[in-house]
Amino acid sequence: MKLIHVKKIIYAISTLMVVALLFGDAYAQTTGKITGKVIDQKTSETLIGATVSIEGTTTGAATDVDGKYTIAGLKPGKYTILVRYIGYQTKSISDVEVKAGDVTNLDIAAAASQSTALKEVVVKATYRQASVASLYAVQKNSISISDGISSEIIKRSPDRNTADVLKRVSGATVQDNKFVVIRGLSDRYNSALLDGAPLPSTENNRKAFSFDIVPSNLVENLTITKTATPDNPGDFAGGLIHIQTKDLPDQNFITFGIAGGYNTASTGKNFISGPRNASDYFGFDNGKRQLPNGFASTEQISNGLSDQVNNANLRALPNDWNRYVNTALPTQNYQFSIGRVHDGKESGNRFGAILALTYRNQQNIYSDIKREFYGYDYTDNNYKFSTNIGALLNLGYTFGKNKITFKNVYNRIYDDQYLGRTGHNNSGFDVNYYAFDLQQKALLKSSLEGNHPIGEKGAKLNWELSYGNILNDQPGQRKALYTRAEGTNDPFLAQLTSLTKENSTLFGKLKEDSYSAAVNYSMPVKLFNQSTFKAGALTLYRTRTYDVRFVGPLFSQAVQSDPDRLNEIASRPLSTLFSTDLINQGVYRLNEVALIPSDSYSANARTNAGYLMLDNKLTAKLRFVWGARVEQFNTNVTPNSYQNPGDNVHQDYTDVLPSANLTYNLTEKINLRASYSRTLARPEFRELATSSYFDYELLAFQQGTPTLKRTKIDNFDVRFELFPSAGQILSVSGFYKKFHNAIEAFNNDATSTRIITYFNSDKANVYGVELEARKSLDFISPTNALKNTTVYANVSIAKSTAKNPVNSGLNLKFDERPLIGQAPYVINAGLTHAFLNNKMTFNALYNRVGPRLNLAAGGQYANVYDVPRNVIDAQLGLKVLKGKGEVKINAGDILNQRYTFFFDQNNNKKYDAGDYTQSSYRVGATYTASFTYTL
Repeated sequence: MKLIHVKKIIYAISTLMVVALLFGDAYAQTTGKITGKVIDQKTSETLIGATVSIEGTTTGAATDVDGKYTIAGLKPGKYTILVRYIGYQTKSISDVEVKAGDVTNLDIAAAASQSTALKEVVVKATYRQASVASLYAVQKNSISISDGISSEIIKRSPDRNTADVLKRVSGATVQDNKFVVIRGLSDRYNSALLDGAPLPSTENNRKAFSFDIVPSNLVENLTITKTATPDNPGDFAGGLIHIQTKDLPDQNFITFGIAGGYNTASTGKNFISGPRNASDYFGFDNGKRQLPNGFASTEQISNGLSDQVNNANLRALPNDWNRYVNTALPTQNYQFSIGRVHDGKESGNRFGAILALTYRNQQNIYSDIKREFYGYDYTDNNYKFSTNIGALLNLGYTFGKNKITFKNVYNRIYDDQYLGRTGHNNSGFDVNYYAFDLQQKALLKSSLEGNHPIGEKGAKLNWELSYGNILNDQPGQRKALYTRAEGTNDPFLAQLTSLTKENSTLFGKLKEDSYSAAVNYSMPVKLFNQSTFKAGALTLYRTRTYDVRFVGPLFSQAVQSDPDRLNEIASRPLSTLFSTDLINQGVYRLNEVALIPSDSYSANARTNAGYLMLDNKLTAKLRFVWGARVEQFNTNVTPNSYQNPGDNVHQDYTDVLPSANLTYNLTEKINLRASYSRTLARPEFRELATSSYFDYELLAFQQGTPTLKRTKIDNFDVRFELFPSAGQILSVSGFYKKFHNAIEAFNNDATSTRIITYFNSDKANVYGVELEARKSLDFISPTNALKNTTVYANVSIAKSTAKNPVNSGLNLKFDERPLIGQAPYVINAGLTHAFLNNKMTFNALYNRVGPRLNLAAGGQYANVYDVPRNVIDAQLGLKVLKGKGEVKINAGDILNQRYTFFFDQNNNKKYDAGDYTQSSYRVGATYTASFTYTL
């Protein structure tokens, strides 16, 4: 994004903040309000047009298309609320307390009338009973097998962003603090929606989304759907993650937070990096590492440059190869959010805005990284400087029973990394290797959504328009190699007689735009006991460009023909190796790596989808949700330069995706569920493009396969659910998944160079069980201490088998193995306890993921597995300043066990004697103190 555009965005956001601050209402500080949602007790469907009023007065409000209501301007005190809706029992809720300048949240579950008698039946409940009943109804009435967390639970947790929140969801675990694994299936088989719109992959060389983008305090709810329904996209197998951000705040607020963190492996230690600029701390390169304007084209370099033009181009490259030593600073984290809501003169008319800004900077050292395999014996030291900035701006407007929202998320990640490597390679050389690598990633997501009632019988229309933009920029990734004969005391010499992707300067830029439009319609129908018909359509268009060049200096022919001169220059330290004086002397010639024809590529894809769905309440206890989704998909991947016919990709196909979810209410507290669905996993652009990228950390190339097919998955699920009380659950689930043409990665080592690429296995199967428990300890003894203590655990145990394709010509070692990325078990457990009337809280989390197959074996290289780690996190929170402030002390990854990935030489899935080490390192334990304050 150009700097001028950034300035415009910052100016616009600043203006909105000023405007938002101006329309605060002083009167609201002396009165309070009641707000919430009215839902059907049996189905959790929102009730449109229900009347919520203060008993004995004419003060009240009608629910909008989302079932939400707000009664504002109430003097402090206790009230009784009446809820009326045609065909439902009137509900009277007492002891609803209103405080000055505060919001009382009250969600209400209404029960349908049992008879057609004219006499009004009034159901009485207290505020606490009504709140518990509504939460209980939402838990029980999900139409599919899913797990989620509401904003109320998030408020009481230590979580800072959605990645942290996901750690608490049954069957989910998070890698690298941002990528999610569900039911042990890798992120490759998961998809995500943000405010109803599909989220694209944020990564250049994998299908994954970074879930640390949205601050947790702005999440309305988060749900992982594990079985498909026709109204959801069909492109997932493990889970579909729904993130819903807040639109209309319940009240005006301003919140700011500050945090500082200490990492045991990094903070206060010597931190080595390339040149650092002030703009790096704000997430933007100053432009000096970009390929300069007017730089010689590939054709010009190939045809030969004059000495003057050659030297001018060499001087224009990023040539500061100095390694600067500083002290690694503590992690810094700042958050600011503001919410404003204005109630119109007419009942139901409200306008609200939420703006959130986040900033994070951290400097991590990964020292003593071991890489010992197939003749390589390296020790790496990696230093990563990271800045993350984010902004969220949500606007909402309700008028009558209608609602319009405009939601925007922007996130930028700036990772500047320096790697130093020593050791020896399998060619008999001692090695000194250096890499300076900057990656700038940005995501912009905007969606405009409308919700409208149709008629007076509960029909609803929903529409959404969405735009997304992803940028992944690698300006000036520089690499240099020095070698000498192994075991000698000879000087190390820079290897600059030939240019390859291993020792060149990479300039790469990926840009992707996505556009989507969707419409959904639902209406109650008289079929069986109670039913809802739903239909909808979606279109999604994505377009991507990826441009890359590999350039760099080589010794001129004159230098190469003079061994003494060559050795004298090649033995120079890295800081002076490419000095201006040598360039001016004609020591170097500009060169460019001959690209594989499809290294740079353009791609596009279009998805058109439609669905029909029925939600049948067959009896008072039996619910059947069924239907089908049709998705038509077209994709094209085209090299930007000379084209090999086999590198062009064109795929066009249509799939019918049926699904059926059956729920039986065995008792008021027990559900039995069964489900079948057909879903898909489509190849990503990167998996189809034959663009070749050298991963200097893995010592391998990454490359796509243009012949990849889509994966079809048949999913079968059963589940037993027991809800002891609201917010608590005991469940047991069983699942079976049958994959046709599973997309998997392997070590293609048919040549001397290892290439990580993709293939379709003939078939794969996964079956397993999930157990989940979330329960307070008051059943042991009804004391306050145990009543305020909740323990939770979820365990997934799975078995998978995959068969390699027969007679495919692929260089694969084993016929049968586990599915790539499938963990044999996932364990999440935790404990929460509240002290001092909820003013102090303690949370502890435990996570362990079983050994997963990361890469299938090639002819030479064995299967790559990871070693399980025990991860323990803890937090202590204390509310201060009359509850408006909160101090939190966090401890992350306390045990600090090593991350280890290994080549399983004896194929026993254990890291033992004789196995090679792909990488092994520690990241350090992190201790953070934070303070937040809300006005």
